[in-house]
Amino acid sequence: MSSLTSGLGGGMFGSGSSGSEISSVSEDKLLDAAKAGDSNATGSTNVGEVEAGCPRLRIAPHDNYITYYEQGHVGDALSVTQRGEITKTARECQIEPGRVIVKYGFSGRVLLGPKGQAGSLSLPVIVVVHDSKQQQVATDSVKVDVNVGTDKPISYFSAVHTVSFPVPEGSRPGEFELIIGFDSRPSGTG
Repeated sequence: MSSLTSGLGGGMFGSGSSGSEISSVSEDKLLDAAKAGDSNATGSTNVGEVEAGCPRLRIAPHDNYITYYEQGHVGDALSVTQRGEITKTARECQIEPGRVIVKYGFSGRVLLGPKGQAGSLSLPVIVVVHDSKQQQVATDSVKVDVNVGTDKPISYFSAVHTVSFPVPEGSRPGEFELIIGFDSRPSGTG
């Protein structure tokens, strides 16, 4: 049994309603969605839906962006080097007896700040899986590499990963939730 929903609205992955065509989560589709993104798509996912028992996927409200600053100037808007934003998400589930495997994807962009320079940036992303009691049952850490150029001050990224976790007897996969966001603990970020 598998299910797919996304935060892409009625776009590439279907409407998210029952009977919609199931498509697979891919980096290319997410990257295209990020590039074509609209301003109100940030953080939008099908939070309230439980498609065929698939766990919900949402962007952490305060961790959907990460800002890098010049050393010693954290919090100074004029010292921003880069800012990354997660703007789109999608997930696909495979439900097995006692276990759920979720193939999740996300995409977004990196903007060059006033003190930004061309180069490579590694964005730290973390996914935390909670059960119905908000207890953490699994995590997945991802590093997404992005190249930013002075001639191209906006760069886009996408990634697709898999996380699996046990579903205890008496629980349903739809009671679980995946929360995705940037891990803002690295120094020089805010």
